[in-house]
Amino acid sequence: MEAPREGIDTVRDPTGRNNGPCNLLIDADDTLWENNILFERVITQVQALLRTFNVDAHIFRQQLDEAELEHIPVYGYGTVNFARSLVRTFERVAPEADPSLIVTVRELALGIMRQPPLVIEGVPETLAHLARRHALFLVTKGNSEEQMAKIEASRLGGYFREVEILSEKNVSSFLLLLSKHRWDASRTWMIGNSPRSDINPALAAGMNAVYIPHPHTWILEHEDPAHHPNLLEVKRFSDLSLHF
Repeated sequence: MEAPREGIDTVRDPTGRNNGPCNLLIDADDTLWENNILFERVITQVQALLRTFNVDAHIFRQQLDEAELEHIPVYGYGTVNFARSLVRTFERVAPEADPSLIVTVRELALGIMRQPPLVIEGVPETLAHLARRHALFLVTKGNSEEQMAKIEASRLGGYFREVEILSEKNVSSFLLLLSKHRWDASRTWMIGNSPRSDINPALAAGMNAVYIPHPHTWILEHEDPAHHPNLLEVKRFSDLSLHF
């Protein structure tokens, strides 16, 4: 069994739930449903197409990551921006490619939006348990229309009192949420799979956090979680029922 990470609270009930309900802010992509694996599958398909042009798969991936980092501040998150970055990177590394192949690459990316959400095992039952005891808020980032479509298709929206779709998750955005909703930071928990977007900025804003590692978290979200007394780590979403 893996030893607990130093500085992470591992007691059964860190919330003091007998003192009243908590505000549980819950991430969506790769916390409630699978997300990044859909993008990775498309990237793998495009890398296969590039073999014809003798393009190294690792170089393509590196340039794609750089393109996304460049485009996100301008166009935001979401599948449409991913498609833009994917196509521009493909055109850069394979300028001799036929235009019809560019169309294929774009359609592979945009096809992600037509796939129904794959809800992670145990999520509906756990949300039902948590909603009876605490105030649940879905807090995600990305394109509002795309995220709302996924929430509706997942049929999980009814468990949440409100949905907050942010352009970015950082310390400032969490401080604004605390102010807007007048939440007590000591009774508020951000729950998610991304140290960069869910865990570290929430802790820096004075909140608590629950880290649920996901094996396929997007590489641009990779960051070491802070060593913090207000951080709890669990193996799977359903484990939240043991603590809340």
